[in-house]
Amino acid sequence: MRQPWTQRFALAPTDLLRDATYRRLWTSILISSFGGQVTLLAIPLTAAVLMHASPTQMGALTAMEILPFVLLSLPTGVWLDRVRKLPVYIVGELSIAVAVATVPLAWWLGWLSMDWLYLVAFVIGAVNTTAGSAAQIVLTQIVPRERLVEAHAKNALASSTAEVTGPGAAGALIKLTGAPVALLADAALLLMSASILRGVPVKENPGTGHIAFWPAMREGLLFVRNRPLLVMMAICVGVWQMCYQAATVVQILFATRQLGLTEREVGLSYVALGVGTVLASANGHRVVRRFGPGPTLMLGFAICGCGWLLLAVAPLNGYGVACYALMLFSFGVGAVFIFINFLSLRQSVTPGPLLGRMTSTMRWLILLPAGPGALLGGWLGEHVGLRAALGFSGVIALTLTAIAWGRPVIRSVKTLPTLRAEAVTPYSADAPADAGER
Repeated sequence: MRQPWTQRFALAPTDLLRDATYRRLWTSILISSFGGQVTLLAIPLTAAVLMHASPTQMGALTAMEILPFVLLSLPTGVWLDRVRKLPVYIVGELSIAVAVATVPLAWWLGWLSMDWLYLVAFVIGAVNTTAGSAAQIVLTQIVPRERLVEAHAKNALASSTAEVTGPGAAGALIKLTGAPVALLADAALLLMSASILRGVPVKENPGTGHIAFWPAMREGLLFVRNRPLLVMMAICVGVWQMCYQAATVVQILFATRQLGLTEREVGLSYVALGVGTVLASANGHRVVRRFGPGPTLMLGFAICGCGWLLLAVAPLNGYGVACYALMLFSFGVGAVFIFINFLSLRQSVTPGPLLGRMTSTMRWLILLPAGPGALLGGWLGEHVGLRAALGFSGVIALTLTAIAWGRPVIRSVKTLPTLRAEAVTPYSADAPADAGER
């Protein structure tokens, strides 16, 4: 006898979404992700279409969003380990809402320029440096560590759901109202997200207040340095970030100026990105159980590299448009495979009192190559050709996969590491890596 549809789609008894606290966090991520789809398209389209930005200027726009990570990540980590993270997360959502809302205001007043967009990108990057790290730590305060892969996969699924329907709606909204005005939708959704997060019950125990600022920051750096797994992941994901930024700088220019896509058609193409992330998010934990976190992470590098190479050789016709969509699909799958494992692995080996400094240190390390990657992609796009930037990203990503596979530090990780006990006493970052892990 066939089950009613309500039973077929019912949550399993142990599903994380049955937990009311996690469900509020997940809903907030879902709503803010819909707004993020507008910003993802509207800011670069404003630069490319209204400001007639060159590839070099597009590279600088991306670099301005990355710069705060380089400047602020390390001190932010020390600060986050001393304060409650949820309020930082909420204020961050509100701050980005204000930042993106200034773009239509500047457009109406006739003040909008590339310099204004650079400033908005910098503010968004600065907020993501602090609030983004806080959000990652909040998750570990809600979800047991042994379920972090599942939690990150569900968070990615929330983002992916937005990515399936969001780009088409965002493209239509941008076509109807113009790219700057469409950013008001993101501001409204971020306000809604912040209201959901307010009052989420999280048990927080800020620490390290007894440690001076510089020694505390050094402790976080030493913790990462003395963990070979964290060091190798930082190197690999950092190189991947360089490739990603170099490709991102030129891919919308390639779509609008080479393939001749309109704003709405670009938005519809980004639905393929959402489909890829949904499929990877829904099945990512199964792939991890089959192959392990380490191999799955490296598989993500390879999938992204193949997508960028495909677009680099795509013809300028209908097949090229299909290649553009397939590149976005590949990136969606690859990025999910990378980050659900990268985030889970680094959190699983870190004691609670060091989560802020570890998170900020790792984000700082992986984004150091991102700014140069964005600038290099812009330079290649302007002086050599848009295809050159895409080809560079694809070749380097596949080379990275081959080199990383030859190193057992990541490849051999077949199960999620666990700590013997949560660190509740003063923790020594100089301790050997096996002192607190098994």
